[in-house]
Amino acid sequence: MQDAFGKILLFLQYELYKMKKLYQYSALRINEVNTDFKRYLWDKVNWNNRLIIITGARGIGKTTFLLQYIKENLIDLQDEVIYVSLDDIYFSQNSLVDFADEFVKRGGKFLFIDEVHKYSNWPREIKNIYDYFSGLNIIITGSSALNIYTAKADLSRRAVNYRMRGLSFREYLLLKHDLEFPVFAIEDILTKANLIIPEILNKIKPIKLFEQYLQAGYYPFFVESEQDFPHKLKLTVNQVLETDLPSVEKINFIAVQNIKKLLSIITEIAPFKPNILRLSRQIEVSRETLQKYLYLLSKADLLMLLEASTHGISRMNKPEKIYLNDTNLIYSLTNTHVNTGTVRETFFYNQLKEKHNVFSSDKGDFIIDQKYTFEIGGKNKSQKQIAGLKNAFIAADNIEFAHHNFIPLWLFGFLY
Repeated sequence: MQDAFGKILLFLQYELYKMKKLYQYSALRINEVNTDFKRYLWDKVNWNNRLIIITGARGIGKTTFLLQYIKENLIDLQDEVIYVSLDDIYFSQNSLVDFADEFVKRGGKFLFIDEVHKYSNWPREIKNIYDYFSGLNIIITGSSALNIYTAKADLSRRAVNYRMRGLSFREYLLLKHDLEFPVFAIEDILTKANLIIPEILNKIKPIKLFEQYLQAGYYPFFVESEQDFPHKLKLTVNQVLETDLPSVEKINFIAVQNIKKLLSIITEIAPFKPNILRLSRQIEVSRETLQKYLYLLSKADLLMLLEASTHGISRMNKPEKIYLNDTNLIYSLTNTHVNTGTVRETFFYNQLKEKHNVFSSDKGDFIIDQKYTFEIGGKNKSQKQIAGLKNAFIAADNIEFAHHNFIPLWLFGFLY
C-alpha cells in the first residue's frame, strides 16, 4: 500500500514538473519576443471576447502576435497567463482539458494556445474548456485551413474568428525600413491619389522597394535571412502540405502526394482558366476530388480561386481563374521565367481580397465590390478593355503618380 502511494506521489510530482516546464517555456518565449513591429490586426481584435480564434497561413506571424499581446498587456499577470503550443510533446500524453483544469486551479485566467490544428480533438475540448471554466479567456491560433463553422463541436456561437493575411506593402515598409504610413481606403486611393502620393514620395522611391516586396516581402520571416528566404518558403509550403492539411482534413499520404503534384502543375501555368477534366486526368483523380484539392489549397492560402459570380468559393464551384496566393510564392516556386503580368495580377488580387469582394470581369481583369472595374498592366496599358465603363481604372506598374484613371499599382499595397 505504501509502495503504491509512493508511486502515485512520484507520478504527481513528475506531472507537476512537466507543468512547470511549460510555464518556463512560456515565460521564455514571452520575454524574447520583439514588440517593435505589430501586424495590422493589432487594433482590430476585441480581446474582451472569451474565445478568440486567429487563423492564417504558416509563417505570417500569428505566434509572434500572441506573444506580443501578452508582453504588452499581461506581463504583470504572469501567474495568470500561459502560452502553449499544441505540437509540444506534453500534449501527446496529456489532454488539453486536463491541462486547462490544472491551469485554472493554479489561478490561470488567460490561456494562449498555438498550433491548435496539431491536436486531433481540439474542437470538442476547446468547447468543453469554454463551458467548464467561465473565468478563463482562451485565445487560439491555427492553420488557415481550419473552419470553425464545420467543426463537430459548435464553436461558431462561442468563438470570434479573425483571419490574418501576409504583410501588405505598407507593413513591409514599416518592418524592413522603419517607415510608417497610414492605411488608405480604396475610395481614397481612387479619388485622392494625387494628394496621397506626394506624402509617400517625400519619404521613399516606391518602385524599387515594391519590386523587392514582390519577391520577398509577404512573409515576415524574410527578416531572418533574405538570402535563404526562397528555401525557407519552400520548406514552409511543404509543412503546410505534409503536416497542416492532413491534420485539418484527415487526408492520407496518397492525397498529399496528389495535392503536391497539382500545386506543382499550377505553379508553372497560373494564372489560368482551369479545365477541370484535363487537370483531373493529369493528377489521376476524379473531378470531384480535384475540386476538393483546389478548395483545400485555397483554404490553406496557397492558391487564390477567382470566381465569376457572388456565389463564393466552395468545394463544388469551378473557379473562373486560378492564381498562386501571393507573389513571393511565384518567385520561390516557379522554375521557369516569372511572367510580369502574372505578378501584377497576383499582387492586386492578393491585396484587395483582405477587405473587398473580388470577382472576375468580362470587361477588365477584376471587378471589386460589384462597383469598380480594374485592368492590370504596365504604364503603357491600353484603355481598350475598359473603354466606356463607369468606375473603371487601370492599376499600372512602374509609375509614381496617378493620371486620369491610371493608379500606381504599388499604392494598392496600402489598403491594410
